[in-house]
Amino acid sequence: MKQLKKQLVKAFGKNSISESFEELTLVINSEDVIDVCKQLRDDFNFSILIDLCGIDYLTYGESDWNGNASSSGFSRARQAQQSSVHKEQRFGVIYHLLSVEDNQRLRVKALLSLDNLMIQSVTNIWNSADWFEREAFDLFGILFENHTDLRRILTDYGFVGHPLRKDFPMIGEVEMRYDEELGRVVYEPVSIEPNVNVPRVIRK
Repeated sequence: MKQLKKQLVKAFGKNSISESFEELTLVINSEDVIDVCKQLRDDFNFSILIDLCGIDYLTYGESDWNGNASSSGFSRARQAQQSSVHKEQRFGVIYHLLSVEDNQRLRVKALLSLDNLMIQSVTNIWNSADWFEREAFDLFGILFENHTDLRRILTDYGFVGHPLRKDFPMIGEVEMRYDEELGRVVYEPVSIEPNVNVPRVIRK
């Protein structure tokens, strides 16, 4: 891993590489994702994309356990999370790469702003990115430019919002039911009350 780190520092700069828990992370500019991924595949033998996922940094680094669970039973699971701190790059796309030839792994992180949630698709570099990118689009609303079939993969086509965003309400935006008179499924505002899904702690 030390040798790989030296090579990555030489290719991408010292400030782009971080190491923790015996894993390397390469942070890149989202506009350079195609060039960087091709270089990692061709020059560093990272021939396999193991995983690709989105991430929401809305409350990253903030204390989100302000509720006193020992007395009230409430905590962050009570409601959608909010942040008073504006983050220029709130979202990220994370790529987990594997080099079978060198028995090495690498995490690549590209950050995105809420104003421009678009990044180039890497499906032409690694075919396995196809459904992973669809999942990140579905759950986070991240758009992958030049993806040939970018549509929802886990939620319904009429689903409103992106459920893994931290500010998405836990009870959702709408509910659906089958209408006998119309002969189809209809969507309506949520009628159920928000539920606390963290159990109250009872102390004697």
